[in-house]
Amino acid sequence: MTLFIAICDDEKQVSAELERAVINILNKWNVKHEIDVYYTGEALCKKMETGAYYDLIFLDIVFARNAITGVDAGRFIRERQKNNLVSIVYISWEMKYSMQLFDIRPLNFLIKPLKYSKIEQVLKTQLELTGFWSSVFTYKIGHDAYKVQLKEIMYLQSIKRKLVLHLSTGDSDIFYGTLKDVFAEQLQRFDFLFIHASYAVNYDYIAAMKYNELFIINNALSLPIAQHRRIEVREAYYSITERRKMS
Repeated sequence: MTLFIAICDDEKQVSAELERAVINILNKWNVKHEIDVYYTGEALCKKMETGAYYDLIFLDIVFARNAITGVDAGRFIRERQKNNLVSIVYISWEMKYSMQLFDIRPLNFLIKPLKYSKIEQVLKTQLELTGFWSSVFTYKIGHDAYKVQLKEIMYLQSIKRKLVLHLSTGDSDIFYGTLKDVFAEQLQRFDFLFIHASYAVNYDYIAAMKYNELFIINNALSLPIAQHRRIEVREAYYSITERRKMS
């Protein structure tokens, strides 16, 4: 599946920085995407009149040399086009405009300068709401398919060509696969840390982290952090911690 995104803001630097952030985040999550950039509300509306489709629109509210505001464009999309599927995220330097937006039902309202963590959270919400992402982990044993809630997974362990799924219930399951592929396809975007060639750990079950190992909550078990991953793992851990503080 491809995520279709529009960015509409007459401040070219803001648009460029937002586009780079979106590309960086979606590439990190292995999400296919296409992005169109517009600098006026008219240009966005005219393009949508021709049948252009978007899953998500980042839309400025005030355009310096433009009669159509972001509010006008939002009403055009919702009322004239009867499009209630596209998610609209308003962006502005001022919070005062937020009260004008209720009838447009925006997904979010972001204040400039845009923070990377806020953009990331908006994209994560969009992917969850539209079904791009599932809150369940899927795997196969033989010809049988299984599902488990991601929140129940403490960590995955790789042993040769097999993966061992360790659950918070104390249960475990074994299936064939590679940890690298499973992490990229299903785990990374849900705050799992790839700490070692043999381990991917759910952030929610980390009790403590040291330089070369971490400890699983309610469990005496410690898992090694590979030497070449230590900086990356610590940065990812603190990034998740900070993002959750702000959410």
